[in-house]
Amino acid sequence: MTRLAAPLLIILGILVGLSLHTVVNCGDADDPDVCSAVIGFSPLRGPLIAFAYEGRGRIAMRHGDAKVAIADYDQAIRLNPNRAALFRDRGLARQRNGELDAAIADFDQAIALDPKLAAPYANRGLVLAAKGDLDRAILSYNTAIRLAPSDAELRVNRGLALAMQGRSTDARADFEAALALPDGKDGWAHNTARTRLADLENAEPTHVAAP
Repeated sequence: MTRLAAPLLIILGILVGLSLHTVVNCGDADDPDVCSAVIGFSPLRGPLIAFAYEGRGRIAMRHGDAKVAIADYDQAIRLNPNRAALFRDRGLARQRNGELDAAIADFDQAIALDPKLAAPYANRGLVLAAKGDLDRAILSYNTAIRLAPSDAELRVNRGLALAMQGRSTDARADFEAALALPDGKDGWAHNTARTRLADLENAEPTHVAAP
């Protein structure tokens, strides 16, 4: 190896490392042009460039453009069809776009690829509940809760589905369990649990003693 070759290899290694970092993390920025530049000009191809499409899809979702996000996730999945997170994210985009059956199919595929992730079960439960398929929604929530027992939102969502079925006792148990768990960042789980517990109390018939 010549004296010149070693520094060139070091520089090349640095450039490849920087390129890989940009490919994987371009979605952390809020500028889709960064990901677009990566897709167009990065020397990295194949499954690695799927991260750039995924990143651009996440940016589109943050800006409320589900259709653009779906198109990018389609490309990412074409390049890397074995990544569960891609199907989960495309399912979320399809859900937001009103494509509920397609969203469920994506969550199913995410689960098939990685059955230990709680999020796709939870997401599938939300969509099934929105479609009125409460039995299957509750089954999906059951698995999500088993995988993530400290997630208060899961308890609340299952409680809501149980309440819609008229199973007040079971719903109350879930709302009370949610209040005993750490709340999410926005306080939604605890606020909803308290509100629904109050609703259940108010809905109970008042027993009047016989004279």
